[in-house]
Amino acid sequence: MAEFDILAFGETMAMFVAETPGDLASVGQFGKRIAGADNNVAIGLARLGFKVAWLSRVGNDSFGRFVRATLEAEGLDCTRLKVDPRHPTGFQLKSRVADGSDPAVEYFRRGSAASHLNIEEDFDTDLLRARHLHATGIPPALSPSVRAFSRHLLEAMRGAGRSISFDPNLRPSLWDSEDQMRRELNELAGLADWVLPGLAEGRLLTGYDSPADIAAFYLDRGAQAVAIKLGPQGGYWRTATAEGEVPGVAVAEVVDTVGAGDGFATGFVSAMLDSLDVAAAVARGNWIGARAVQVVGDMEGLPHRHELP
Repeated sequence: MAEFDILAFGETMAMFVAETPGDLASVGQFGKRIAGADNNVAIGLARLGFKVAWLSRVGNDSFGRFVRATLEAEGLDCTRLKVDPRHPTGFQLKSRVADGSDPAVEYFRRGSAASHLNIEEDFDTDLLRARHLHATGIPPALSPSVRAFSRHLLEAMRGAGRSISFDPNLRPSLWDSEDQMRRELNELAGLADWVLPGLAEGRLLTGYDSPADIAAFYLDRGAQAVAIKLGPQGGYWRTATAEGEVPGVAVAEVVDTVGAGDGFATGFVSAMLDSLDVAAAVARGNWIGARAVQVVGDMEGLPHRHELP
């Protein structure tokens, strides 16, 4: 594998987006795209000029071939994207909304190829050549084997002195209980340098209400910086020595809210890897998150390097 800047991993699904608003049961036409929070950030970072390796599994099926072709067209190194002949590629359906609200999403991912990632077959020390690891709370929710893989990879990257970003990206329906979700994800967050929860996520995971207290929870567990997404209001950040809030970017029309948090993560991580300060990283995250909500699709609004302000 060629040298790469960033390693990302998770599940990429085929996604069918309704062409018209309304209940999914009544929609007759859909457009095919890909979906997955982890790969959204991977694509965003690749568009900004970083060499990004993608680690996952797809089935030996047309969805899997579509996923690989799409990711490779975005410039991701898919050497670590394995074809699993025993399990299918997951997919989802997403509604179209006309009022800026969150669309309905239905998942068909149980038992998918990506849910069978495991330490024995998918980890090797070659992965530690990456300068940075981006992780979310979605892979650990997929299955016990992916949960163990996630922890092993984060521990190995931390042990190798690599930087790690962690976005909780909560999917409560995939966990056996909220208590399990809190415990597992807070332990993983404790292995990361930069923790990026949304405000509601931070409240659920920590039990604290204010952004300052949520940030302090993760700083006490080893994070170097915490950035909390505040939606249209922007973002709050805190380190061991400073804190601040960066206002959001005004958006004339919200088209699709899915992917806003991934846009924020793309901006924050890229700016930190560009050696900008934390406030500037939050500002870039706000700007890219605002772009993401103005187009249909989870990652279509992510910018290229020359488009950055």
